[in-house]
Amino acid sequence: MKTEIIEDYVEKVYGYAVNHTYTRYEADELSQEILLTAIRELSKLRDDSKFEPWLWGIANNVAKSFRRSMGKNRATYSYDVLENVPYEESDDEETTEIYDFLRTKIAMLSEIYRNIIILYYYDGKRKPFPSVYIDDALSQNILYYSYEKSCTVEELAKLCGVPAYYIEDRIVHLLKYEALIETTKGKYQTDFIIWSDKYGIYCEENAEKALMPIMDDLLTALKEISRQAMKLDFYKAEKSETDLFYLFGVLAFSYASTKYCSLPYPWFKKRFDGNEWSYIGNMETGKHKRIGIGVQHSANLGSRGGCSHKAFNSMNGITFRPMMYDNYINVCQDIIFDGKTDDIDSLANAIKDGYIIKRGDGSLFVTTPAFTIDQTESFNKIVETYLIPHIDRYAAHVYKFVKGYKDLFPKHLHEDADRMCHNMFLGMYSVIVEYAQRTGQIKMPSKNCFCDVIQQFK
Repeated sequence: MKTEIIEDYVEKVYGYAVNHTYTRYEADELSQEILLTAIRELSKLRDDSKFEPWLWGIANNVAKSFRRSMGKNRATYSYDVLENVPYEESDDEETTEIYDFLRTKIAMLSEIYRNIIILYYYDGKRKPFPSVYIDDALSQNILYYSYEKSCTVEELAKLCGVPAYYIEDRIVHLLKYEALIETTKGKYQTDFIIWSDKYGIYCEENAEKALMPIMDDLLTALKEISRQAMKLDFYKAEKSETDLFYLFGVLAFSYASTKYCSLPYPWFKKRFDGNEWSYIGNMETGKHKRIGIGVQHSANLGSRGGCSHKAFNSMNGITFRPMMYDNYINVCQDIIFDGKTDDIDSLANAIKDGYIIKRGDGSLFVTTPAFTIDQTESFNKIVETYLIPHIDRYAAHVYKFVKGYKDLFPKHLHEDADRMCHNMFLGMYSVIVEYAQRTGQIKMPSKNCFCDVIQQFK
């Protein structure tokens, strides 16, 4: 028998573990132990038709051993914040079976939606995240089921499989911490974006098609920008022209987005904690890719001031690189412009994180390209010459694409949707890149290629 059959029982095993442990952590541990034991012993099973009773026999044995090791005298089910759920002891086998069934169903819901909530980081700055209020599984299920349409407490109780008074309790907290809104009297809806596959499917079906009428003109412009930019005397970090092509392109579209994009970008509203941020959730399977380019931006304003670091991610073939700390920017600036630095501690950390390399002869090498103010201005003039003549047509095609994209979001999230659509003006560059790679019009970047830049601004 192939071990793949065990994959079909992962959720059932987890549900079993929930019923035989005291906390979620223990359920995770027990389910893993059961599955590992089953995989190890699978070769001893002679009759495939007896797999399921054989599996539950293993589960019972492992659970007994596990409970002894954990010092538990009885099996208890814990549902996040609902540790004190009243449980009526009963010898009635049918009642016990119903309780087990309900607990397992609830466990499956929590497994499906356990980790969707993350805080949206704006401009690279971490904001306080009240995870204690929305990190529990019941809250996450409420947010999931009330995303597309507003729901009543009774509807959510039925969908989540728990009594209505538990739903009411969580709704109070979710309203207080601005994850839910009350759309009409007694009806509630999630107040932030939860990504699902429908967004990626739309991108797959429409993004490249939207740009095809001008794709050749855009690629011609990008190749000329790259050719002209290579003549600039900026710090190239010994990168090849192929790798720099990706950087030139994303810088060109960043410049065009800043100067020529007319899509609205509403500011984040101030939250209960006094900061400006938004939640965001994710239920994507990974089978469908949304369009977008991740941008992480930092600057050494808190120390020296004068230089910024931008790291562009989510492009095909480009390796993720996080933004630099301000002290990293400082030492990179020292080495690029002065050939040395006196900040030994920051240098050591920057070397550890790969932003600087110490060579065999003791010399220091910064791995990120860098532009002075004058070099950035010269680059922008090249962009004005070769890309901007096409920008009106490009914008028209992007705006048509995002009109349909925005329709996918719940109507009350129009400001969040506007921000996501605004980012498409830059994000569609990734569509051009993937099309050109697939058709052999540009080469793939080198292995472990980063796409980041240090830019002087004063």
